Amino acid sequence: MRTLNTSTDLFDPRTVMESDFSSGVSAADADFAFAFNDSNFSDRMLRIEILGDPPENMPDSEACISIADWARHRKRRREDIKKENVLDLTACPEEQILNCNQPDMDDCVVCENPDEEVVAMSEESPSGDEAGNSNDSSWSMDFSTVVRVKTLHISSPILAAKSPFFYKLFSNGMRESEQRHVTLRINASEEAALMELLNFMYSNTLSVTTAPALLDVLMAADKFEVASCMRYCSRLLRNMPMTPESALLYLELPSSVLMGEAVQPLTDTAKQYLAARYKDMTKFQEEVMALPLAGMEAILSSDDLQVPSEDAVYDFVLKWARAQYPKLEERREVLGMRLSRFIRFPYLTPRKLRKILICNDFDHEVASKLVLEALFFKAEAPHRQRILASEEAATSNRHTVERAYKYRPVKVVEFELPRQQCVVFLDLKREECATLFPSGRVYSQAFHLGGQGFFLSAHCNMDQQSSFHCFGLFLGMQEKGSVTFAVDYEFAARSKPTEEFVSKYKGNYTFTGGKAVGYRNLFAIPWTSFMAEDSLYFINGVLHLRAELTIRH
Repeated sequence: MRTLNTSTDLFDPRTVMESDFSSGVSAADADFAFAFNDSNFSDRMLRIEILGDPPENMPDSEACISIADWARHRKRRREDIKKENVLDLTACPEEQILNCNQPDMDDCVVCENPDEEVVAMSEESPSGDEAGNSNDSSWSMDFSTVVRVKTLHISSPILAAKSPFFYKLFSNGMRESEQRHVTLRINASEEAALMELLNFMYSNTLSVTTAPALLDVLMAADKFEVASCMRYCSRLLRNMPMTPESALLYLELPSSVLMGEAVQPLTDTAKQYLAARYKDMTKFQEEVMALPLAGMEAILSSDDLQVPSEDAVYDFVLKWARAQYPKLEERREVLGMRLSRFIRFPYLTPRKLRKILICNDFDHEVASKLVLEALFFKAEAPHRQRILASEEAATSNRHTVERAYKYRPVKVVEFELPRQQCVVFLDLKREECATLFPSGRVYSQAFHLGGQGFFLSAHCNMDQQSSFHCFGLFLGMQEKGSVTFAVDYEFAARSKPTEEFVSKYKGNYTFTGGKAVGYRNLFAIPWTSFMAEDSLYFINGVLHLRAELTIRH
């Protein structure tokens, strides 16, 4: 080993064993396994005082030292809360939406992180204040006595090169010739992880391969600021088969770990796994209802949820929040501060937005702000909406980013006088229309006129003579008893070159529940002409449809 220049900082990572890196190998990647616990390559003694584990009945932050224990304790705590807090969830009468071969859409329910504590680490007879003040306030645990002691030979330059924590500890103004012993106090459950971590700081490798053991090492690496080990553990965990339990474990790591850039790829992978697994929330409804907050956030952040509409997402979130947080104050905080970021309020129906304003589960000011922002977005021109959505797509706030809804959003303008009337706008992308061939259909979200629910459905079907495929548009009424409803209606579409709405079909019909009326060949052309590149009806790749409904007296 080359003798270091006395004018250099012994603990500066850049000066560690310079001769070993002459070939281009960095200090971070060098293998010093041969020097581990070897007095010939060490300048210090590390005394590890091992304390007894804390009692079971202590708070999360004190009782759970290993990440595996922490996760198990959290799970038990959630189950206990559920048993202690039983709430009668009373839903409002459901709205029955569309029968006429359209799946039901549920209406709303109208209603109402623990950090680990790290043990004290101190120099014997420190000559400066820095060691005594370096995180010691959160590192002392006096609830147990020392049950055994381990002593290791260590190289301060090697540890300092790997860890800012050790670098600060060793460069604390002490005289190297006078202080050569460092005392570290840990809990028994941390012992194995610490030994793995110390070995990694010399060898850049670990002997453990199981997820729980790697999580414990990850936690130790976070405490002692060994970023290279955090990245190493994160990579190994990311390459292991993911399960719902392991994904939630990664997402519920203490915030100090989640903040680490080294662990971000692991948490991102966990979020993607949960979002993909629970893409169809209704299929796994019981599982999703049992998920903790971190899991729910991961699912709601996805743009690819297989849901009928954002109304269904909102209803489910409300149901989950009421079950998980029976106390109103807690529920309001979770909904307002955490989950509201993931609900796409601009894509909620006007009826749902009105209900949010009187929903007791949201703080009134928060609800008003969210609804107002949604209405402003709805009032924007379509091209402005697309610009706003694209700008938000790169941020964590995705209010204006549209999901792949089963029922397409509509924009509705309602009139009460001189006659009850509504004008409904439905936009379909070219790709959406292409997927309808040869016999598909797509439904709009429900809209209302005179207290009755209606919907639009676009079809690829055969023309009246069954000679070719064509584009059809139909108007249907939701099934609600034996009510009849007389309506005048008109279908229109924007058309080139003027790009103005041109009327395509007019009619009147007396609806009964579950019935639909419309025109099989709205544009009087074959499907191939409708979908052609020079089609008159796709403007910048979007088909713009309009339906006007007026109640007949």
